[in-house]
Amino acid sequence: MVATDSVELGTGAFRYEALAAWERLPEGMNLVECAGVAVDAEDLVYLLTRQPANPVVVLDPDGGFVRAFGEGVFTDRTHAISVGPDGFLYCADDGSHTITKWTREGELVLTIGEPGVSSEAYSGDPFNRPTDAAVSSHDGSIFISDGYGNARIHRYSAEGEYELSWGEAGIDVGQFMVPHNLAIDEQDRLYVADRESHRVQVFDREGEPLAMWNNIHRPCGMTMGGDGLIYIGELNGFARLEGALGVGHRVSILSREGELLARLGHPEEGEEAGRFIAPHGIAVDSRGDIYVAEAAYTIRGQHLDPPRELRSIKKLRRLG
Repeated sequence: MVATDSVELGTGAFRYEALAAWERLPEGMNLVECAGVAVDAEDLVYLLTRQPANPVVVLDPDGGFVRAFGEGVFTDRTHAISVGPDGFLYCADDGSHTITKWTREGELVLTIGEPGVSSEAYSGDPFNRPTDAAVSSHDGSIFISDGYGNARIHRYSAEGEYELSWGEAGIDVGQFMVPHNLAIDEQDRLYVADRESHRVQVFDREGEPLAMWNNIHRPCGMTMGGDGLIYIGELNGFARLEGALGVGHRVSILSREGELLARLGHPEEGEEAGRFIAPHGIAVDSRGDIYVAEAAYTIRGQHLDPPRELRSIKKLRRLG
C-alpha cells in the first residue's frame, strides 16, 4: 500500500512538499502510466497517458478532473507533451511517428509526419519514433527530437514545413544516443536531453553546439521553468542498480549554465511521496510547483506478479 503522508524534500530555496495524494480522477478511469506532463498559463495540468481511451487528461492545480480528449488519435506509445508559447499543446507519439498540435480544449489542428509510417532507422530522415517537441517564442519554429529510431534534431516552421536537421548516432559533440526531451529558452537555445549519453547538449537554432553538461544520469523529462531554471527528471532503468544508490529516479534543478542547484528524491525507488520510480516527463507551474510524470508501468509495474498500474503522476509543492 502506498503511504498517505506527504514529506518534505530539498533545502534552502529549493524546498518542496511531496504530496501523497493529489490527482482526483473520475471513478473507473485509469492512466496505465503518464508518459508526459505539461502546464499552461492558467496552471491547468495536462497528462499525456498511455491509456488509449483517455490519452490526454486535464486536471486543475488541485488535482480535480477537467476533461479528457484524444481518443482514436494516439497509440499506446505516447511520449511527451508541452505547451508552446502560442498556447497550443504539442504531443509526441513515438508509436505513430508523429507530432500533433492541439488546442487546449482538445481540437487537433496540425499533424507533422504520416501516422504509422516511419523513416528507415538511423537514416536521419524524419521520423523514426520521435520523442518531444519544443517551440520557439520568436517565430514559432518547432524543434523535434527523433528519438528512439533516429539520432537527430529536426526544425520545422510554425506551419509544419520541414527546414533543417542535425545530429547522428554517437557520443561526440553534436551526436546523440536517444535524444529524449527538449527545452528552449527565449534566445532559441535548444537544450537536448541526450539520455543514453548521460548528458544535456545545448545548441543554437541552427544546430551549432554551445555547451554540454555531464553531471546527469539518463536525463529523461526536461523543461524550463518560469524562473529560467532547467528541471530534469532522471531515470534509473529497467534493472535495479544494486549498490549504486543515488543515481536516477530523481529530479535535478540546474541553472541554464549547467550549475547543479538541487536534487530531489530518495535513493530508493517507490510510489510513496518523495520517491520516484521512473521520471519520464516534467513540468513547472507559475508557483514553482513541480509535476513529474513517470513511466512506472513500463519500468516496474508490468514486471510485477501480477502486473499492476503504479502511481505515475507526482506533485511537489514549492515551499522555499
